[in-house]
Amino acid sequence: MAKVRGLSDILTYFRRNETPIFFVSPTAFNLLGVEKFINRFFHINYFDSFDGHHPRVFVPSEKSHAEFESMEDVCNYMLQHKEVIDRIKKAGKGPAKLLFVMLDEKTEEICKELGVDIALPPVDLRKRLDSKIELTKLANKAGIDSAPNVLGKADSFEELMKAAKDAGLGSDLVVQTPYGDSGRTTFFIKDESGWKKNAKEMKGEQLKIMKRINHMPGTMEVCVTRHGTLSGPIQTDITGFEEITPYKGGWCGNDVWPKIFNAKIRRDLRAMASKLGNEMFKEGYKGVFCMDFLLDTDDGTPYLGEVNPRISGASPLTNLITSHYGGVPLFLFHMLEYLDVDYEIDLKKVQNRWNEYDFWSQLVLKQTEDKVRQLTHAPRTGVWRMDKYGGITFDRADLDWTNVIDNDEAFYLRVYREGDYTYKGADLGIIVSRGRMQTEDRQLRERARLWTAAINAEFHGVEPKAVPEIYHDPFGSKLF
Repeated sequence: MAKVRGLSDILTYFRRNETPIFFVSPTAFNLLGVEKFINRFFHINYFDSFDGHHPRVFVPSEKSHAEFESMEDVCNYMLQHKEVIDRIKKAGKGPAKLLFVMLDEKTEEICKELGVDIALPPVDLRKRLDSKIELTKLANKAGIDSAPNVLGKADSFEELMKAAKDAGLGSDLVVQTPYGDSGRTTFFIKDESGWKKNAKEMKGEQLKIMKRINHMPGTMEVCVTRHGTLSGPIQTDITGFEEITPYKGGWCGNDVWPKIFNAKIRRDLRAMASKLGNEMFKEGYKGVFCMDFLLDTDDGTPYLGEVNPRISGASPLTNLITSHYGGVPLFLFHMLEYLDVDYEIDLKKVQNRWNEYDFWSQLVLKQTEDKVRQLTHAPRTGVWRMDKYGGITFDRADLDWTNVIDNDEAFYLRVYREGDYTYKGADLGIIVSRGRMQTEDRQLRERARLWTAAINAEFHGVEPKAVPEIYHDPFGSKLF
């Protein structure tokens, strides 16, 4: 095959692609829209968000299965489903390439038995880089600053405070354990009561003990390639709002706008992403990852937060912006690293294509009530329109969010539907819209409250007489 040279050749290559590529995940959320750029790209999902109307989404008929405890369990179940196996085997030329948000050693074993390739870094490498402790050590090696911290163990409040005092961190602390969703494994401690509340999660664990700073949290999706590192648009995190999530500090969305920070901060963040990507490449990593950062709002210093070494919740807005305004989604460069293609590209020119764009945001709606309900009605996937009083109506069916036209519209991607059981922390669906949902000082805008309330009002359900055990938090409260 001749070398692929330049962006035009890359886009042509993917339009003519004959290698079947499948994104296997509970929903199509993370990579929805990529299929418009890659021939023979398909989604295999557990939830039927599109009522069977999306030509690139396949949902197997449900069979009996063991209780799901994680996203990995969901994906492994689908990979062993006869309809999924048949769909993959009949998809096209050569061994298929499979993509996941979350996978484990069992996923790797199943894929090997099926004779398909996983287009992601190996599980053992992902696990190592996913550790907040190991990532901090790697960042230190690369000369990247994290918020003032010390690594160590503490089996009592006194030990924690001594470690913090010795490191000059003060007594108002943020403590993280190595693994897990930040909304559930990050603890804010400034007195003994704060320690006692979460002591069992911290005792015996390696801890990252940080000085609590006034900050703006954000994220960037980054892609490590053989030619260097590309970074997507800077996103600010929307976290912890009780209208959207039951978890204090839990992620519930993102805002994107071009001049999000001043030019120096934007340059510093891109330099941080580049240094981190280059260091991860030395470790054998290639493809996309999510870099979380903390911007100290007192002095403007950006710090590395953590890394999610995977396709992530930052992927949808990243690919929307880079494709809608720059003509090429960042994710294509991930796939170039996992397909047998010799290519060359001026990454700086590609990066510069992604500098100008409009305001966009996403909200991830979780059930905040502590109860199980069986849905009798749920809002449809598609474009909804809000009137001046905050009421919404379904405007039109659509297959992705790029066709949202005005600020009074939003694309809603459904997760749960009629007949499903929902529970505290369940991801009900995603709202993607033009415009911002959060203010510069991290307050929820009124339009965010209105959209959240309006979509939630579309759900109706009853308390079931008997709840199958499988519906008690079946995905570990993480779908994306």
